[in-house]
Amino acid sequence: MNSLKGKRVLVTGGARRIGRGLAMALGRAGADVAITYRGSIEEAEHVVVDLNGLGVRALAVACDVHHEWSVENAIEDAAVALSGIDILINNAGRFETETLERITLEQWDEMFATNTRGPFLVARHAYKHLKRTRGRIINIGSLGGIHPWSTHAHYCTSKAALHMLSQTMAKAWAPDISVNCVAPGMIVTSGDISIGYEHFAEKTPMKRNGTVDDVAAAVLFFSTCPSFITGQILSVDGGLGL
Repeated sequence: MNSLKGKRVLVTGGARRIGRGLAMALGRAGADVAITYRGSIEEAEHVVVDLNGLGVRALAVACDVHHEWSVENAIEDAAVALSGIDILINNAGRFETETLERITLEQWDEMFATNTRGPFLVARHAYKHLKRTRGRIINIGSLGGIHPWSTHAHYCTSKAALHMLSQTMAKAWAPDISVNCVAPGMIVTSGDISIGYEHFAEKTPMKRNGTVDDVAAAVLFFSTCPSFITGQILSVDGGLGL
């Protein structure tokens, strides 16, 4: 339960859905947790309260990963409040369904600004803190970055770029910082994990859809494993991508 006790973690997009689940799992493991949010201030405040209830330090900072000044301010606020950063979870992301021929230039640029440029900016500004602590970066990619989905071309391409960015970071920033990537498949974030998504469960060798806890387990692994493990992309998909 205390595998991360004393560690200081920053989770981008930690107010809702998978991000919230990751923040809570890290808090339950004993880490002090800072989360960022863009518009979900009430949800972010609830996460902080829940994390405090676990007996760990927690804070929420506003951050729009589209703007470098916002990223820089958020990183510094988190680092000051926690007295450093040991682990960065680049979770903030965007998902959208659209046929390839109907994707607009604005949609394409928005997807890359959030899913690829955003993690780059966050990691670059967190670099000095992580280098000081010989820390870790865990990027949240996607099964869509490994396998093409015909109605998600801009999303899949942005996540594929994030996967390559993860490996490039791992090589560029070794041996000071380890960098890995978790690539979730079909993850249901609320309610019954089968209702409305039965067709995905049927196609999955493990015969169920994934949960936030499944993703959190992979993040916890990369947070605690030997730093010699770096540059890896771990699919959390129940075998759906096979």
